[in-house]
Amino acid sequence: MARRGTVRTGLAAVLAVPLVLSACGGGGDAGGTSSGDAGTLRVLDYYNSDPNATLWNDAIEACGEQIGVQIDREAVPGESLIQKVLQQSSSRTLPDVLMLDNPDVQQIAESGALTPLGELGIDSTGVAEGVLKASTYEGELYALQPVTNTIALFYNKTVLEQAGIQPPTTWDELKAAATALTEGDRYGFAMSNINTYEGTWQFLPLMWSNGGDEKDIATPETAAALQLVKDMVDSGSLSKSSVNWSQADVADQFAAGNAAMMINGPWNFGVLDPVEGLEYGIVPIPAPTAGGTVVSPFGGEAWAVPQTGDQEKQQKAADLVQCLNADENQVEISVATGTVPTKPELADEVSAQNANLSTFAEQVPDLRARTGELGPEWPDAATKIYTAVQNALVGGMSPEDALRQAQDG
Repeated sequence: MARRGTVRTGLAAVLAVPLVLSACGGGGDAGGTSSGDAGTLRVLDYYNSDPNATLWNDAIEACGEQIGVQIDREAVPGESLIQKVLQQSSSRTLPDVLMLDNPDVQQIAESGALTPLGELGIDSTGVAEGVLKASTYEGELYALQPVTNTIALFYNKTVLEQAGIQPPTTWDELKAAATALTEGDRYGFAMSNINTYEGTWQFLPLMWSNGGDEKDIATPETAAALQLVKDMVDSGSLSKSSVNWSQADVADQFAAGNAAMMINGPWNFGVLDPVEGLEYGIVPIPAPTAGGTVVSPFGGEAWAVPQTGDQEKQQKAADLVQCLNADENQVEISVATGTVPTKPELADEVSAQNANLSTFAEQVPDLRARTGELGPEWPDAATKIYTAVQNALVGGMSPEDALRQAQDG
């Protein structure tokens, strides 16, 4: 997943540093950000390695040509982006277009650094409600996200066929299949239970699909989800080492044949597809009971227009954001990057070009924003969740006690 699906540690702390913002009223950029040549848009993102670096650069350049501007693009390492934004705000050199990991949008919007997209006439018609909710703060939309990703259940086709086991659709089926598929050095199931936001991200579909809620994790619904994971660890069908595994580690275990099934995302296609002899399928994460709706979080990045004080350039920046979110660009970028469009109506078009994306694309209407309930307070809840998971799996606590302690702590 690289950094998708994560929230950067310490973001809440660094955002406590006040932003020095330009005036957003009046004309021109007097007292505002120095934004440079009127015919050039400065773009800041964290796509600094291929294939994303080249793919997004091409898309941004093409949109720049379409709207009649030159592009001055800067890509920084993901962990440096927020600090870069703070520095640029302080020195009044904010870019004209800013890419943000979607869980960060509300916190940056809260600081006053972003322009409400409604003021710029941006059209978000057709984008999934959950995706829009992640970029909405106090009723205003501040960023638009063209593509997204989520997680699903990958399974080794050969292993399951040899065992005569169908991909599980319920929690009971998952536990039974994981037990039956555990043999020798191979675990039946793998997921990340690490004590970072990645661990929280992987646990959320189990918690949410069973009616759990991040506003209060000390509930029977969330305890039942955590009990499911604990049962598989205790039975030996899920490795105890999963408390130290990132999602990349889980993908490596699956690729090496050390796990018959795993929860993971489409960013791993590049890791899995070159493995000789590995044939895998992808289905939704099992629901608590037959026919239940699976609710998963979504990752990916959204594009925003900072407050620079230059209204003319802000409008051009909005045009660039709108272009990146055009239907044809959503489809092209999805197929090229192993993501899916945020507009559900485009799912079939993407799935026709890459069948492995179909399970992820089908989930888009039901995807939930991690910041949807708590907004900028989400990082605190995420920390409580992965802390409870760790305490239940390696700390010797019952799920109920682990969740209660984390919630009250």
